[in-house]
Amino acid sequence: MRHDSPQSATDTRLEADRAELARRYRAVREQTRVLAAPLSPEDCQAQSMPDASPAKWHLAHVTWFFETFVLEPFEPGYKPFNPAFRVLYNSYYNGVGEQFSRPQRGLVTRPDLAEVWRWREQVDQRIARLIAHTDSADALRLIGMGLHHEQQHQELLLTDIKHLLSINPLSPVYRRAWPLVSVSPVPARWVEREGGLVEIGHAGEGFAFDNETPRHRQWLEPHALMNRLVTHGEWLDFVRDGGYTDPRWWLAAGWDWVRTQGIRAPLYWTLPQDTTALPTVFTLHGDVPLDPHTPVVHVSYFEADAFARWSAATHADHAGARLPTEAEWEAASAALPVQGNLQDAGALHPMPARAAGGGLLQMFGDVWEWTSSSYSAYPGYQPTEGAVGEYNGKFMVNQTVLRGGSCATPASHLRASYRNFFPTDARWQFSGLRLAKSLPPRSAAARVAAPGQERAPVQAGPGG
Repeated sequence: MRHDSPQSATDTRLEADRAELARRYRAVREQTRVLAAPLSPEDCQAQSMPDASPAKWHLAHVTWFFETFVLEPFEPGYKPFNPAFRVLYNSYYNGVGEQFSRPQRGLVTRPDLAEVWRWREQVDQRIARLIAHTDSADALRLIGMGLHHEQQHQELLLTDIKHLLSINPLSPVYRRAWPLVSVSPVPARWVEREGGLVEIGHAGEGFAFDNETPRHRQWLEPHALMNRLVTHGEWLDFVRDGGYTDPRWWLAAGWDWVRTQGIRAPLYWTLPQDTTALPTVFTLHGDVPLDPHTPVVHVSYFEADAFARWSAATHADHAGARLPTEAEWEAASAALPVQGNLQDAGALHPMPARAAGGGLLQMFGDVWEWTSSSYSAYPGYQPTEGAVGEYNGKFMVNQTVLRGGSCATPASHLRASYRNFFPTDARWQFSGLRLAKSLPPRSAAARVAAPGQERAPVQAGPGG
């Protein structure tokens, strides 16, 4: 029987890794094309606000990433597709050079969309050759990072085009395929957790961004998480109870934001004159009546925090309700499979929870869950070397962490340690919330004996 030598076994693994990377590259780039397919050239050009970018810019920027960080340093005889694109499609990488003004991206009518597609095709061909022939592990690693970067922009493309279409008085539809079906509502229940000493952060296998590292220990006090996400129906109760007009529930900065911006409801809601009627909600499938059993979405941290305070004060079974910390969320989700209503499911809208035993539901997908944790470095954090190190670390101020992914997040992009982050007033992303609360301390022996263990769920009362 023939036995492969260690070197030939290594070569076999390398070729398998190359083949898998090439397959993944084609799949991710094709998915971007699929997401852009319903859009006209006019849709791809426009920019609805400074925080959003035109779809054409997203298509170009992710290609810029591969050309700038992979082809330029690793391709023999490298020549840029167009030298001017280096500045035009640089987002915020100061180590690479100058950037074009972000609020004015929608004014860049040239290159046209067709040229951007040609650029993508050329870069795809060059990356395929590089994957097949390079001896550089760094090149292959950066290609993998570039794919995760592109998946982030797939989600941004969807959220940005949703915002753009929402301000059109014709209420245009991105994809007319309304996914909701009638389901029995899942009662809200508290799932108690003992707490104790836990480890959070990336465990070292597979891809992770540098802000997920290093893995470290953290102590959790006993707490409980709501079994499901907060729903549109529960949020409607908050609105009807004057939640947006009562300063008791709001942080000072949040109350200033509500008053100065005239906020009365989540983004994309249209409140009816008849206060007993249901609002309508703009979705990627068009305007629809609010479904009370779907997770509330497009709320800011300010709104999520205010809802938690209101809920704690107005519902006896929610006494002490708050937003979870990111460590509580990660410890609860670490052993769960990354499954749920994610981009791959095709709904592109949060879906109602479905009963599945007494544990935690909707931990992945549907909406990004606001936590109470500020986005900061883990103990011992070191950013990635080089210009790509600007990707996460320099934003560790005035941002709040969200966890769990959304209906617009690709499943293969997600993991329990993933840290998303946005400013406290951001709400054009698919952001929502899950309630948490602290529990009375138990004996130290009980806490250490079963760190993170779930206890039997406790009924939270009618309607959550």
